[in-house]
Amino acid sequence: MYLKIMSIVGARPNFVKMFPLIKTINKSKHEHILVHTGQHYDINMSDVFFKEMGVEPADYNLGVGSGLHGYQTGEMLKEIEQVIIKIEPDVVIVPGDTNSTISGALAAAKLHVKVAHLEAGLRSFNKAMPEEVNRILTDHCSDLLFCPTHIAVRNLKNEGITNNVYKTGDTMYEIAFMIEDKVNAMPQHENIPDEYILSTIHSAENTIDEKLPKIMDELGELDLPVVLPLHPRTRNKLKALNLLEKVKEDIIIIEPVGFFEFSKLLKDSKAVITDSGGIQKEAYWHKKPCVTVRDQTEWLETIEAGGNILANPGEIKEKLAIMLSKEISFNEELYGYKDTSSRIVKILETIEK
Repeated sequence: MYLKIMSIVGARPNFVKMFPLIKTINKSKHEHILVHTGQHYDINMSDVFFKEMGVEPADYNLGVGSGLHGYQTGEMLKEIEQVIIKIEPDVVIVPGDTNSTISGALAAAKLHVKVAHLEAGLRSFNKAMPEEVNRILTDHCSDLLFCPTHIAVRNLKNEGITNNVYKTGDTMYEIAFMIEDKVNAMPQHENIPDEYILSTIHSAENTIDEKLPKIMDELGELDLPVVLPLHPRTRNKLKALNLLEKVKEDIIIIEPVGFFEFSKLLKDSKAVITDSGGIQKEAYWHKKPCVTVRDQTEWLETIEAGGNILANPGEIKEKLAIMLSKEISFNEELYGYKDTSSRIVKILETIEK
């Protein structure tokens, strides 16, 4: 059976999750159309991914850009709808939990096109996070739900979703092995010390006046130097607070880097401090202790396995000391398989056109 498959990406995490699946679909008999909403439009956050991964540029770049949630989601919904009407795909794949994800899912569902959610079933149980709202709504309007873990399957069951739910594993786990040789061959970023903590801070909940200064103070007071690839949102907030120059005195600030270079930084670090969902998993796969600066996480497996710990902005130093002092047992089977994308394509081939 021949399928016309459309994938919708927009933010850097989406690109990474889709990479193995794009490669697998392109090797199959099926047609693949890649739509980039333009949610991440900074060259360091978007274009560099396509170049270093050897992925062809998107077939459609909608150029939506940034904006408030309602505006951005509405613009994406309007533009994606037009592409779906033009292409008439058999299925639309939406990865993750961004505004691009929910916009793609809604556009397809309202046009009666099958929706496949990659990374379905994740829950932080905090609806104050926009990503949590996106996850829930996307899952409830999807026809095929590809779950990375057994906990994700359980979450869907608890919400009454049991049909066409598959534990396929995590495509980001798959990619970690696909690129291992290239990552190992990467030169280390210049001006990076031999021992350091890698940090990423960019979530909406942490880049606010009440939290960001405290987080930066804690990072600057750690015993080991901190390397911080600075997300545009975080940079802009630090500038607005007149803190950017002060932070540069205490923390090694670098520009956002490509996926290979970031993976190299992570593998060579002593530990990770982050508020990113995906990086919590990557830290676990690379056997690095992780401190997550959030009240909840959608990746409960990393907490239960002992490789990750939650911290509020004032607890970072304390929680890092705990993680560096403990012996962590890393379970390589926690996130499934190294052939997730092949499993997904086989499931897609069973859908009724």
